[in-house]
Amino acid sequence: MKKKTAVVALGGNAITRQGEEDTILRQFENTKASLASVVALLKDGYNLAITHGNGPQVGNAILRVELARDKAPVLPLYICDADTEGGIGFMIEQTLQNLLHQENIKREVVTVITQVVVDKNDPSIKNPTKYVGQFYAKEEVDKLARERGWSVKRDSNRGWRRVVASPLPVEIVEKETIKKLVHSGIVVIAAGGGGVPVCYNSHAQLEGVDAVIDKDRASAVLARDIEAELLIILTGVEKVSLNYGTLLQRDLEKLTLKEAKEYLAQGHFPAGSMGPKIEAAITFLEAGGKEVVITSIEKGYQAIKGKAGTHIYSD
Repeated sequence: MKKKTAVVALGGNAITRQGEEDTILRQFENTKASLASVVALLKDGYNLAITHGNGPQVGNAILRVELARDKAPVLPLYICDADTEGGIGFMIEQTLQNLLHQENIKREVVTVITQVVVDKNDPSIKNPTKYVGQFYAKEEVDKLARERGWSVKRDSNRGWRRVVASPLPVEIVEKETIKKLVHSGIVVIAAGGGGVPVCYNSHAQLEGVDAVIDKDRASAVLARDIEAELLIILTGVEKVSLNYGTLLQRDLEKLTLKEAKEYLAQGHFPAGSMGPKIEAAITFLEAGGKEVVITSIEKGYQAIKGKAGTHIYSD
């Protein structure tokens, strides 16, 4: 019988959690706790690809670049994307290998540094809105924009920060390699942090783009490109809700593709939180995927068994 193929998207809190000291040891501990549902899926015989966020880590990488300015080479953002994809991929890979060894599960695990093609004419490239890095004083803004070519905007009342583009992912460059590995039973960690943004130049050659790609949107494209049936998005809440955070909040157990589109259009899923996850679900299902599960890291495996989470199906 053909094995089912799934993409598991680990949320940002899988590695770094708010309110905790962000040490490497703590990151390893969080990673181990976040992989329970992955191990359970492997016990069930699934073929798997794993994606992950990198928000805090890429922010720290950018901070290190700024602190080392004039002392070490300045690294572009897309190199920071690649660095953190490799570092976090190693952390997940080693942790999962150790867990599989404990469970006597013989599955290989590998990390693939993943290039994700974006459209160089994507509107977000001309109008960047994604905050990255540290805060700056108002008097520093003009100098940063002039000398470094940055776009800098006010972030609420906390100060001024660099903003970068967050273009839509179009295609996974390494999709055929990842697909072959996954369908041969190897667990692949890919498109970490949304992958490394790249585009084709006038000579049809790939080059990096200083941007960050939403991890959930990239996960949907990866799931489409490797022909997965299931996309699992693990986040900080157990279920998707309407009117979230109000007295009218209603948790959803099941949604059709049509309903997901309607609720998104009605503004139930904000751009900064659940919006990209629902958009990713829509992208995946419209491309032929069968099911999307959105739930918390803790409830991941229960959700796969239909006992938790929000399940979204194609019409």
